Amino acid sequence: MLFALLCTDKAGAADIRAANRATHLEYLAAHEDRIVMAGPLLSDDGAGMVGSLLILDFADKAEAENFAANDPYAKAGLFERVDIRPWRKVYPKG
Repeated sequence: MLFALLCTDKAGAADIRAANRATHLEYLAAHEDRIVMAGPLLSDDGAGMVGSLLILDFADKAEAENFAANDPYAKAGLFERVDIRPWRKVYPKG
């Protein structure tokens, strides 16, 4: 089942993001088989990162929650909020 993770950074937490980026990317690489797509959310001017959006394939929400809780960004306290919702791909077809 697909899940969308919408993670919103705490205000002023760019230093936390920068300090944990390498381990976050290693974590994603270790779970690449579960990732449909992933990337940072950007500030309105496109210059800074303010969150993360991931579409992941897990058996159930508990697995998605476990993945989110063990992300180095989450462990470092980067996120103000993390929403995990079941998601269905409609487009592009195929």
